[in-house]
Amino acid sequence: MDALNASEQRELASRMEKKQMKEFMGMYSRLVQRCFDDCVNDFTTKSLVSREESCVMRCVDKHLKASARLGERFQEQNAAMMQGGQLPGR
Repeated sequence: MDALNASEQRELASRMEKKQMKEFMGMYSRLVQRCFDDCVNDFTTKSLVSREESCVMRCVDKHLKASARLGERFQEQNAAMMQGGQLPGR
């Protein structure tokens, strides 16, 4: 980023932030849809019944923990590659 002037750096940072937000919102939408599809099946009331609510909470918790663990594993693998002098993709 040293080759960019201040205006270009701001523009690049803004575009990266927008891309990250779009990716996050897509991930969030997929999680909501997945847990809704898995847990909500009674449309006789406008609010969730306790069974559905607890299912949604477990579903979200499960996916957030899995995502966190996946991130940890990527960090572990990256650290191991860096320590071994290996670069990703080579």
